[in-house]
Amino acid sequence: MTVRLLSDTACDLPAELVDQLGVVLVPLHIRFGETELVDREQLSTEEFWARCSTSAELPETAAPSPGAFQTAFESVASAGADGAVCVTLSSKLSATNEAAAQAARSLGGDFRVVVVDSLSVTLGQGLVVMAAAEVAADGGSVDDVVAAAISARERASVYGAIDTLENLRKGGRIGGAAAALGSLLSIKPVVEVRDGVVEQESRQRTRAKSLQYLADKARAAGPLERLAIMSAAATDFSAFIDLMADVQSRYERLIGEIGPVIGTHAGPGAIGLAWIREAQ
Repeated sequence: MTVRLLSDTACDLPAELVDQLGVVLVPLHIRFGETELVDREQLSTEEFWARCSTSAELPETAAPSPGAFQTAFESVASAGADGAVCVTLSSKLSATNEAAAQAARSLGGDFRVVVVDSLSVTLGQGLVVMAAAEVAADGGSVDDVVAAAISARERASVYGAIDTLENLRKGGRIGGAAAALGSLLSIKPVVEVRDGVVEQESRQRTRAKSLQYLADKARAAGPLERLAIMSAAATDFSAFIDLMADVQSRYERLIGEIGPVIGTHAGPGAIGLAWIREAQ
């Protein structure tokens, strides 16, 4: 049996890894004012951060249409797959999951597609995709692949250190006065993806303390099956990677970039960690 794994571009997996795993990505769209661009196809991560540095407006994201998912599902079916599993961005943050589910329902019984909500973002979602894709590559059935995705999801954690409060202010997450006070006091929020929603986990007084806090979180979470370290164009990312040198995981760690979908809200300079704990 051949099962194909699909996801969306919010998973932030590097292109070479996507190709290696045979994952099909359905892109979200990014809007800068009146200009709408297709993630990864018309807008690279590097181009996104360059645009952000010169734009007075916060970019916006738009979920793929059900039709885009249906086209992707039909494409893998036509290529000879016996079934498909689609792991999406958290349904509590985007309409992407519902679009995929609607497309799967529209196929009827002709081709089996199961949509799994990752309840995660960026490389947290990416690690769930990887775990499921590896089972698919080993010849697992649709049910096997779904079980792998759900198991990984239940053991996954995502944390991020936010460097600037400006994106949160522009997006209406905090008021201008709170953002100004936070910046004045050099407050650096640490956020966590909890049950599919991004929540403030703590507030650190300096950038250095926020990054040390993240590293300590990862050390305390072990033993880890998978680990990902990601950056939103952070200038101190190399130093953070060095700070994480002693944190081990069973699989090789993944180092990547926070792309446009999540970067829109995280803002430049954010650094994140995602991991999947070893199964008990």
